[in-house]
Amino acid sequence: MTDYNQQLQKIKSQNGFIAALDQSGGSTPTALKSYGVDSSAWTNDEGMYSVVHQMRARIMTSPSFTGERVIGAILFENTMDREVEGKSTAEYLWSVKQVVPFLKVDKGLSDEANGVQLLKPMPQLDELLAKAKSKGIFGTKMRSVIKLANQAGIEAVVKQQFEVAKQIIAAGLMPIIEPEVDINSSEKAQAEVMLQTAILAELDQLTSDQQVMLKVTLPEVVNSYAACIAHPNTAKVVALSGGYDRDHANERLTANKGIIASFSRALSQGLSAQQSSEEFDATMNTSIEAIYQASST
Repeated sequence: MTDYNQQLQKIKSQNGFIAALDQSGGSTPTALKSYGVDSSAWTNDEGMYSVVHQMRARIMTSPSFTGERVIGAILFENTMDREVEGKSTAEYLWSVKQVVPFLKVDKGLSDEANGVQLLKPMPQLDELLAKAKSKGIFGTKMRSVIKLANQAGIEAVVKQQFEVAKQIIAAGLMPIIEPEVDINSSEKAQAEVMLQTAILAELDQLTSDQQVMLKVTLPEVVNSYAACIAHPNTAKVVALSGGYDRDHANERLTANKGIIASFSRALSQGLSAQQSSEEFDATMNTSIEAIYQASST
């Protein structure tokens, strides 16, 4: 069985969750500050990426971070291009930890229009997908944002996401479609109803051999994404923490059957550069176990 097929089977059938380790240039300083490292630790972008890679490598090499509970990890391109313990990051994740590697491929968000932010253009996507495939990446992730229950805006987000997803499938990779609904939206519940309708319409147009994963905000109405989870073209539905703290995110996740976590801030909550190896791993273990349990409903 090829690695891709083994990885697909793991994602579809094994209990666990996906670690989002894909903060990009704009969000990295905030992630590092939460980790106890301020901007005096670097002098340029390259220095910043080296510092954040140390943090990510510490998470990935932690004894608690294994494929028994963490079934996947999403990487930033700069992380994919680096090494962990002498192996490329994706190779390390799969061959050492049995964690399926994904890559964030979007280039950020366009300005808000019709209550949403679409993906910025990705003219070099084919080249990036080829590079990702050569490095052992299984799938990709791209994030749009929905702020209002605007029908035209939401349909535009979903249409764009599925168009790009088909390009990713054609490159031999699994796309994670992420139309995030802002947790602070005053129209969150209404937007989620519109979003599921738009997603189901696009899923119905896929061929039987085209599968996607979905990454959604934890919904206001429990189990409201059940139809998406059950759809034959959906490999998995995962949830982002979206700014909820870990306890609240886990509480919402537990209530939604068949959805697993793909947390970033909620995963790294409580980790610090100043912790000893034992303290760091104990914190990781507590976080991983809580998210794993919430993902197992």
